[in-house]
Amino acid sequence: MTTLKNIAFHALRTGAAALCFVNLTWAGIPIEHWTQPSGAQVYLVQSPAIPMVDVQIDLDAGSRRDPADKAGLASVTASMVSKGVLAGAGANEPALDENALGEAWADLGASFSAHAGDDRMSFSLRSLTYPDLLGQAVQLAARQLAQPAFPLAIWQRERGSLQAAIKEANTRPGTLAGRAFAQAVYGAHPYGYEMTEATLANIEVADMAALYRQMVAPCRAKVTIVGAVNRPQADMLVQQLLARLTSERQAQADACAPLPAVAEVQPLAAGSEQRIAFESAQAQVLIGQPGYRRDDPDHFALTVGNYILGGGGFVSRLTQEVREKRGLSYSVYSGFAPGQHAGAFSVGLQTRPDQADEAVRVVREVVAKFVTDGPTQAELQAAKDNLVGGFPLLIDSNRKLLGNVANMAWNNLPLNYLDTWTAQVAQVTLADIQAAFARKLQPDRMVTVVLGGAPAKP
Repeated sequence: MTTLKNIAFHALRTGAAALCFVNLTWAGIPIEHWTQPSGAQVYLVQSPAIPMVDVQIDLDAGSRRDPADKAGLASVTASMVSKGVLAGAGANEPALDENALGEAWADLGASFSAHAGDDRMSFSLRSLTYPDLLGQAVQLAARQLAQPAFPLAIWQRERGSLQAAIKEANTRPGTLAGRAFAQAVYGAHPYGYEMTEATLANIEVADMAALYRQMVAPCRAKVTIVGAVNRPQADMLVQQLLARLTSERQAQADACAPLPAVAEVQPLAAGSEQRIAFESAQAQVLIGQPGYRRDDPDHFALTVGNYILGGGGFVSRLTQEVREKRGLSYSVYSGFAPGQHAGAFSVGLQTRPDQADEAVRVVREVVAKFVTDGPTQAELQAAKDNLVGGFPLLIDSNRKLLGNVANMAWNNLPLNYLDTWTAQVAQVTLADIQAAFARKLQPDRMVTVVLGGAPAKP
């Protein structure tokens, strides 16, 4: 095993450096897509330059599925996947605790991890493609994916650490402002749920096992692969990766039953403002509202428009008005967070408490004017040039390409999405941006949160 470990270490070190200089010389990005008999959907980009493969498995098991009184369940379930695996059926498959599991991955020079976001739970495997290494890595990942132990003692330890981290985070102004903003924007929608000490206290290992049993099944999986494997090899890799999980789920009559629908984020009926007293050198300012779903046809117009408004850093209109002209903040940004539901549009900045009122006024004026009038032709051309020019940096490594293709798969985007991305940006017009922003944003119905800028109102 030491030999394999040394080979893997040196190859991964060389490969990691080489990935920084990957040159996608093809005219397009050929993405192969098929569905396995298990129902798993596979998306493959062959990248043979380096003997390495990256795999991502996405499932509809994100935090939007958390019960309100157990917010954080998806996140902690994903984190506990690395804390041990149950014994396998074979004589050479004893149970592995978190230390033994970590050592096994280190010996292979490979990695396997899990995390949960708002919409999905994701599992990531990275390994060299040398046959001995890859085969062992896939088998170990298959065990970890299908047979997580969810050990009670480890969860009790982790829960205590998380509760301590939450207490510490609650002393930070950014945490408090972000919480107030999310609750005001999302209301009762799960996007606004927050893991707290109370919700953590409600989560037991039985809850994790139940979520895992219901949500994590091959028929629900979208598997993205980028690396030095061809289609037959990729197909076999996915079969082996999901084989144990398939066996685990075969006895479940409801393993592939449709999951319950999650309600949409509701639009705001009126604007609101919260002033939260807090002793800090800087006031935290957040302004926004629900934005749009990722499958919205206005996506490109909103992407280009937001770059001009506040997503383009020092060249954005908000930066010019708030920072350059008035010196109210070192930085200011705007952004959309589209997902399976309408993620928030937000404008954020920090400023001196005595300047908070003026900063809020300027931001509101800039946003309202942009929604009404849109950008100038010069702003539009500069935004297009920057976005199109920066596109290669979004796909200049296998890992970045994996993330982009996985997002395509998750959001059911066309297979030529990356090939046509720059053309889609280039064809956005002033009228497109103005119409899209008018449809999506209502400046008079936005949430405003100012923390630290003034005493709390009675």
